[in-house]
Amino acid sequence: MQQQALLFSTRGSVELAKKISEYYGEEMGQSEVLQFSDGEFQPAFKQSVRGTRVFLIGSTHQPNDNLMELLMMCDAAKRASADKVTAVIPYFGYARQDRKDAPRVPIGAKLVAKMLTAAGATRVMTMDLHADQIQGFFEIPVDHLYASTIFIDYIKGLGLDDITIASPDMGGAKRANSYARFLNTDIVICYKERRKANQVHSMTLIGEVENRNVILLDDMIDTAGTLTKASELIMSRGAKSVRAIASHAIFSGDAYERIQNSPLTEVAVTDSIPLKNNSVSKIKVLSCAPLFADVMQKVHNSKSISSKFII
Repeated sequence: MQQQALLFSTRGSVELAKKISEYYGEEMGQSEVLQFSDGEFQPAFKQSVRGTRVFLIGSTHQPNDNLMELLMMCDAAKRASADKVTAVIPYFGYARQDRKDAPRVPIGAKLVAKMLTAAGATRVMTMDLHADQIQGFFEIPVDHLYASTIFIDYIKGLGLDDITIASPDMGGAKRANSYARFLNTDIVICYKERRKANQVHSMTLIGEVENRNVILLDDMIDTAGTLTKASELIMSRGAKSVRAIASHAIFSGDAYERIQNSPLTEVAVTDSIPLKNNSVSKIKVLSCAPLFADVMQKVHNSKSISSKFII
C-alpha cells in the first residue's frame, strides 16, 4: 500500500505552498497557528499525520519566526508519529554563515542544520544554497536543487544574441562559469571589496562586455547594492544591455528603489521568498513550484531526481 503524503506550510510561504500543492496534485493539509499576545505562537496539525510522509514547506527568510515555526512543525509532526518528515526549504536562511571567517563568530548554517535534525526532520529539500558545502552540515539526506532548471529556459526565451554571463563577485564565479559552459557564452567577473557587510567599497570588471548583452547571475539579492553597482560598471564599459538573474529575492533596505533606478533592463527571480513590493516593473518572478512539486513526487515514490540537475 502506497504511503500517504501530506503537505503543510508555514505562514511565511503560504502562496508558494499553494502553488506547489496544485502542481503536486494534493490539497494542502489542515493546520493552524495559535498566536499569543506576547508574540509567542504554537502551530498544530488539525488532522492525523500518523504513519505518513509529511512535507513541511517553509522558506526561512526573516523574521526569525519563519524558522522557528518550521522547527516547531517538525517537532509536532515527529511527536504525532509521522513516519517521514521532509523540510522543504526553498530559501535556506543563515546560509551566508557557512564558515568561521572572523574570531568569536558562530557558524549559523551549521546551527540551523543541527536544529532541523533535532526537531525531527528526516530529509531536507532546498534550492541554490549560498554555499554547496552546507549539505555536509546535515546527517540526513539533502536534496539540493538548482534554479538553473528554471532560468535556462528563461534565458533561451529572451532570444538575445551576443550574450555574456557575468558574476557580480568572485564567489559566484563557479555558478557563472557553469551557465556560460552550458550556453556556450563568454564570462566576465566583477571583483568587489567590502569594508563592512552590505556595503561595496570598490568594484573592478574582469573581462570584456562591449556590445554584449550581459546577464548577471547570483544566488540571492539582498540590498541590491552589489548588483546595481555591477550593472552600472558593465554599462559604462559599453554593454548593449544588462539583466540580472537571482534565485532568492530577499530585497531588504532600499533594494526595490535601487533596482528601479538602475541600468538593469530586468531582474528575474523565483518566488522562494514572497515579494514585499509588486509595483517594480523591472522585477520578473518565475515560480519554483513546478520544480519542487516534481522533485517531491519523485522522492515520495523513490524515483531518481538526477534529471533536475542541469547545472
